Amino acid sequence: MKKLAITMGDPGGIGPEIVIKAIHSKEIRNCCKPIVIGDRIPMEEALSLLKLPLKLRIIRLPEESTSIRQVGLIELIDMGIIKKLKKGVPTAEGGKACVSYIRKAVSLALNRQVDGIVTAPISKKALHMAGFQWPGHTEMLADLMNVKDYAMMLAGRPLKIILVTIHTALRNVPGLVTRDRIVETIRLAKKACEMFKIKNPRIAVAGLNPHAGEAGIFGKEEIREIIPAVEEAKKEGISVSGPYPPDAVFYKAYKGEIDIIVCMYHDQGLIPLKMIAFDEGVNVTVGLPVIRTSPDHGTAYDIAWKGIANPSSMVEAIKTAAILKI
Repeated sequence: MKKLAITMGDPGGIGPEIVIKAIHSKEIRNCCKPIVIGDRIPMEEALSLLKLPLKLRIIRLPEESTSIRQVGLIELIDMGIIKKLKKGVPTAEGGKACVSYIRKAVSLALNRQVDGIVTAPISKKALHMAGFQWPGHTEMLADLMNVKDYAMMLAGRPLKIILVTIHTALRNVPGLVTRDRIVETIRLAKKACEMFKIKNPRIAVAGLNPHAGEAGIFGKEEIREIIPAVEEAKKEGISVSGPYPPDAVFYKAYKGEIDIIVCMYHDQGLIPLKMIAFDEGVNVTVGLPVIRTSPDHGTAYDIAWKGIANPSSMVEAIKTAAILKI
């Protein structure tokens, strides 16, 4: 079974809770060997809150992990950052801790000491409070691994989507939707399907504008950038079509006629996916030299440390990391 590094996420959010609940589930016990990278204090407090028959075993390196998966045991690499836990709010200490977990996981993965990374949710505000300027997990991981061509891909039920632009203001999107960027995202869409072992993937490209621009009446981006990008990718032998009107292409994928949709901006892809798979959506970073997945939700400070967080998306993220291949 794959050995997976699971970062604890923001200590003040639901990360510790969903990590513990996921590892406790039979699904995860039977699919991988999870090693948590986080802090002992919040993990112990979460165990006390949840009252599950689990105990922590502190290790320094993945090589110290037990050779046999033991029921009731969570193995933790304790980074020792959190001394006093503040619950339900972003903090500079929490932002610093999150970065330390992720740096450690990246180091272990690049050195092949683990087979992949699964990241619990972090807070962008906490990152900024700690002095880090990454707009999100995806950009941070790409920067730490010195990767320039990467994309955020999400999977949930029948939908798989991949984004040309990620965390940016909507007003910036038209200028960022360029031919080169779209072609690279199409290539990454093909790679994403290969990671999921989909042979001969059917890739569809969504338009940026209503009705995919309606022949230039509602916008010129389709004519100037998107159509030339699709044609270039076709010349490379990629099975891709579009651009399709955004209000119709997701239904085709929902019916199983498309394997993955290349979306122009964050909410174009995330709204339909979360509508049908909010509790099971999985985020996959495509283009990294290692496997990385995460649940498709945030820190949920409003319900954190109440024992009610749903671990379904974390369970799916771990299961997905266990089956993906680079």
